[in-house]
Amino acid sequence: MSRVLQAVDSIHQVGIYCLALVQPNYLPKTPLGGIHLSECKRRFLEGTLHPANVLMCPHTCVTNLPKPREIHSDVGPASVIVGNLVQGNRLASAQGRDMGYTDDSDAARKYQFISQILRWRAQSTSDHVIFTLLNSKGAVSKVLTCAELHKKAERIGNLLLEKGRVNTGDHVALIFPPGLDLISAFYGCLYVGAVPVTIRPPHPQNLHTTLPTVRMIVDVSKATLILSNQSVIKLLRSKEASNVLDSKAWPITLDTDDMPKKKLPILYRAPTAEMLAYLDFSVSTTGMLAGIKMSHAAVTSLCRSMKIACELYPSRHIALCLDPYCGLGFALWCLSSIYSGHHSILIPPSEVEINPALWLSAVSQYKVRDTFCSYGVMELCTKGLGSSVNQLKSKGINLACVRTCVVVAEERPRINLTNSFSKLFSALGLSPRAVSTSFGCRVNIAICLQGASSPEPSTVYVDLRALRNDRVSLVERGSPHSLCLMESGKLLPGVKVITANPETKGQCGDSHLGEIWVQSPHNASGYFTIYGDESDYADHFSAQLVTGNTGEVYARTGYLGFLRRTEISATGTSCEESMLTRDSDTDSLASACGSVGMAADTHDTHDAVFVVGALDETIMLRGMRYHPIDIENSVMRCHKKIAECAVFTWTNLLVVVVELDGNDSEALNLVPLVTNTVLEEHHLIVGVVVVVDPGVVPINSRGEKQRMHLRDGFLSDQIDAIYIAYNM
Repeated sequence: MSRVLQAVDSIHQVGIYCLALVQPNYLPKTPLGGIHLSECKRRFLEGTLHPANVLMCPHTCVTNLPKPREIHSDVGPASVIVGNLVQGNRLASAQGRDMGYTDDSDAARKYQFISQILRWRAQSTSDHVIFTLLNSKGAVSKVLTCAELHKKAERIGNLLLEKGRVNTGDHVALIFPPGLDLISAFYGCLYVGAVPVTIRPPHPQNLHTTLPTVRMIVDVSKATLILSNQSVIKLLRSKEASNVLDSKAWPITLDTDDMPKKKLPILYRAPTAEMLAYLDFSVSTTGMLAGIKMSHAAVTSLCRSMKIACELYPSRHIALCLDPYCGLGFALWCLSSIYSGHHSILIPPSEVEINPALWLSAVSQYKVRDTFCSYGVMELCTKGLGSSVNQLKSKGINLACVRTCVVVAEERPRINLTNSFSKLFSALGLSPRAVSTSFGCRVNIAICLQGASSPEPSTVYVDLRALRNDRVSLVERGSPHSLCLMESGKLLPGVKVITANPETKGQCGDSHLGEIWVQSPHNASGYFTIYGDESDYADHFSAQLVTGNTGEVYARTGYLGFLRRTEISATGTSCEESMLTRDSDTDSLASACGSVGMAADTHDTHDAVFVVGALDETIMLRGMRYHPIDIENSVMRCHKKIAECAVFTWTNLLVVVVELDGNDSEALNLVPLVTNTVLEEHHLIVGVVVVVDPGVVPINSRGEKQRMHLRDGFLSDQIDAIYIAYNM
């Protein structure tokens, strides 16, 4: 092949873009016996040429790539603000509606602690069913009333005091499957002043990778003991687990299936609401393990904000189908019901893997108006139930009752998936307006959430080329290089966001892409620990602008996005209407605390938050900023046999990993296609194309790609690839 390259270069002075070798007499012929050039080109571009070998040389012959916008180092943040004002651009700032009147009386102060609220509910509405856990058959597995949860939490508190010898402020690791035991253990810890840390149990079929993560969180969180049930403890002490880690090295482990039946002598109450309530650990898509501190005040403020936005009352039924270990998923599973008193129907995602119709059947059966899920669950339903919608309809499943179906996520809304889900289940009565997304991150687990009377989520089309230079330029639908973005739900009450330049810390205008900064009473108090380089994250919770209002303190989300004032397509309900049509709320906590619910917003415009992507994940190439998901979406569209795709950089080369859902012989078809597509749509030269089997791209429990794990595997030569093409 090198001789062909040299010959063409020396004789014709032409660079070769792609050299493909095929079997003898394989190229399509014309009726007169010559090579059919247009048919060859068509097969090459469609990926049906089936070459025996392929060599791509784009670096040598593509010389007209667009140059990046010139950056003027002498233009500071103050000059940018002046420029925005002169041009009439609005400075990017948005605020959720007011939290309403807050009572400062002693009676209200008592309800600054979620554990006190549970105790109050156990006394005032003891028989009210607050949690129902479903199994894979859709049958009720367990039910908990307020009084039962309180008693169980007391017994766990006794277990911690008597057998665990736990002291106030000790950290306790809770390793439970998704269910009611996790909730009881959480409140058991709060009852004795311990700090709970919820951890996902290791997967029995994948102990090699999941067990070290569990161990790392236990160590990094400085947990003095572990609370779990018999099945998980048995797994931690199994022979298979001891092959991965020393089973004797775990802290003291207590079994909640074996508890004393005593009443707690006294319930612990923290001296101030600013004290630590729990630690929230999660691993980011860049592979960084970070634990945040949530205070008692932040917990109740978050619950109050969600109660106002989603109109949560004791008469409501809420269906949850997501993982309960971190972020908003944990808050919905363990905290929100206790504060608002609504009935939560809990559906573990692992049960949906067994029975894809479980979640939607439960929503229909209980006539649920508000439901929350993860992208993983939505994908399971879309793929697993695509051909059985008529069957579900004949069984009487009706989703017309659903008012809001919110995807809980920490990423840019996956508009293709939400649209597919809406279209597929519209036959069951699901309103397309009902499906929306939320947005939260490490510094604030719930920034945006589609409320009960919120208008329909708005969508905009932006120019991808401008976005690479951190500019936001709106274009018409169908325009070349356009990207469709959906807003990430409405700002929660009490939340204020701005966008700022992550380097200069100057406030951005509406027409610029900037880092989203948030100010809210339910911001986390800070990082407990970051497993990695901590110096880069020192100012995440105490960021201040260098221009404009420099006195205000914000938390940096680490996500790039922009704010856009958009027209409301459907007006909110008026105050009088909402009072008349809402369910009875005589038992709500609001009446106990003297707080007042807010009326729905009835303005003609609102500020929409559009999340573009995580700052840590962006790829800087040739002076421009690329978001991996945009390149991956282009690659996914280029050939029907590509099941999944992930991109990352290696030195200054772009590496594209594609999963081939077909015969290994088709792998070479993908190399030119992937290279062509990325070059045409993103003006980037792909350095390496790796073709792998389906399932190789690692995806976490939240449905997010773990690109850094894949990169580590590639660099350490641990990927079992079908074919690797170095486009040199």
